[in-house]
Amino acid sequence: MTVLVGMKAPDFTVPAVLATGEIVQQFTLSQATIGKYCLLFFYPLDFTTVCPSELLALDHRMDSFIHRDIEVIGISIDSHYAHHAWRRTSPEDGGIGPIRFTLAADLNHDVARAYDVESPSGVAFRGAFLIDKHGIVRSQLINDMPLGRNVDELLRLFDAIQYHERYGQACPAGWKTGEKGVESSPSGLAQFLMEKVGRV
Repeated sequence: MTVLVGMKAPDFTVPAVLATGEIVQQFTLSQATIGKYCLLFFYPLDFTTVCPSELLALDHRMDSFIHRDIEVIGISIDSHYAHHAWRRTSPEDGGIGPIRFTLAADLNHDVARAYDVESPSGVAFRGAFLIDKHGIVRSQLINDMPLGRNVDELLRLFDAIQYHERYGQACPAGWKTGEKGVESSPSGLAQFLMEKVGRV
């Protein structure tokens, strides 16, 4: 498994269905995310069981992503036409409805291979790549097929990325917005442990 954290996110141009429902033949990651953070969200296939629950969970939290200036992009090996049909199918009938983020079509599996999330069966594992405004991967989370992801944790990680950028402090285990970070030094860690844990 390739670790992309700290590296430039591999760029790509593929067909896609935009949040508006418009089908485009050339959607480019770097152009769509200029000046924005990005959640690149791989999933196995349209019209399955766990995948709709994840995409609908993302859609239900889109206001939170928009507030943080995060572009959300879902991607699978399905065609843009399959994505379009899935969006036009209601959740009650196994679809996802008119979700508010882009679905990209990795028809040749090139993107899944570039991010090293292609499974032996050819579909993508459940990969989530958190990319900063400079196009650098700051976190990657890869789940096996049966394991759906937690949208709140993805938002927490973006909050931590933005907090670190703003204040230069590290974010300890379980850190949440509103909590103090840790100075990146032995004395900063000791101070944190004294305050939070009561020991050094």
